[in-house]
Amino acid sequence: MPLPSFHDQTVGLANRHEQRWPWWPLLPLYPYGRRRTLVRTLVPGRIWSFEQLHGTWYVAVPIRMTVVKVGEGLMLYAPIPPTEEVVARLRELETEQGPIETIVLPTASGLEHKLPVPALARAFPRATLWVTDQQWSFPLRLPASWLGFPRQRTRVLGRDGVPHAEQLDWIPLGPLELGLGTFLEQACLDRATGALLVTDALVAIQDTPPDLFAEDPTPLLFHARDSGSEPLIDSEANRRKGWKRILLFANFFRPASVSVPAPGPLLRDLFQPGCRTAREHFGFYPFRWSAGWESEASELLRRFAPERPAGLAPVLERLVFPGAQRLFVDWLRQLARRTEIKLLIPAHYQAPQPCDARLLLELAERVQAADWAPSDASWATLAAIDQTLLNWRLIPPR
Repeated sequence: MPLPSFHDQTVGLANRHEQRWPWWPLLPLYPYGRRRTLVRTLVPGRIWSFEQLHGTWYVAVPIRMTVVKVGEGLMLYAPIPPTEEVVARLRELETEQGPIETIVLPTASGLEHKLPVPALARAFPRATLWVTDQQWSFPLRLPASWLGFPRQRTRVLGRDGVPHAEQLDWIPLGPLELGLGTFLEQACLDRATGALLVTDALVAIQDTPPDLFAEDPTPLLFHARDSGSEPLIDSEANRRKGWKRILLFANFFRPASVSVPAPGPLLRDLFQPGCRTAREHFGFYPFRWSAGWESEASELLRRFAPERPAGLAPVLERLVFPGAQRLFVDWLRQLARRTEIKLLIPAHYQAPQPCDARLLLELAERVQAADWAPSDASWATLAAIDQTLLNWRLIPPR
């Protein structure tokens, strides 16, 4: 049964997957086969957002596919897994707005955007698939057709032109050689609405949990606890607390304020009253938060203050762009020359976000003046991963 709307812009959110908690929540994956989709109208009659949660170990953050009206049909930007609910909602849009003509994979490296492409292309066999140049796979470099990309209807952005050039501008960030592969992202500007679509290079993070958690706040409540022996208690304070901790995990992997308890206390927490189901992972909670976690979260959120359009996520800054600050700043300045920009629609976290040339130039100046890709405090784990990749010669020296 479809769930009620979250607000007037919501087109629909429904769950047609099983509701019970099977044994496989013990695996560190989310949402455990219960993937729901929130559909919102961002610009009436022009742009829609299809949002899901994805992550590991209840570290769940929003991922977005943007649907744009193009000519007599529709374009899908940054694919998400085409569940039955997603396909049904897209069919509804097709009856109102015309057929899905184009599917765009706007990144060469974003695995969460790349994996759904073959299934989505099969669901809409008449759509042309456009992919960012320099696609790659690891550990083996395989042809795109071997990865499920339809050979006869796949085009490469730039090399084979661009889709819907009469309406859309395409602004690349990169290429940036990563050693394992290439980072290249294609931003898309819909000139008529002023909407700038980006994938991973810019995100807008809010300090309150997204609407996607309204129906099932389990990830928020799981991470709001201080030990595995605590049951999941639903409250507005716990939802906000859990969301801030999820943000720290998602952006820094292992925040400075988190430690792993010894085996003894960890085992004593198992199967405590109120924690004896798979929803609580049977009390398995291998995290201990120090008193400084709130300051750490506040420092992260200051990077995405409401008066700013967006910023680069720390994980990308430290692992993808540590030696490419100038490349990123130049891209921001290039975007700022597009005076049509009014809205920013990233593929993660919050959207739409007010945005214009002035805000983009201010962001470029902050980035240029910042202590770029630091290695201490919250950033230490990311720096250690970066150094390990350098030591193993999996990424090129800087």
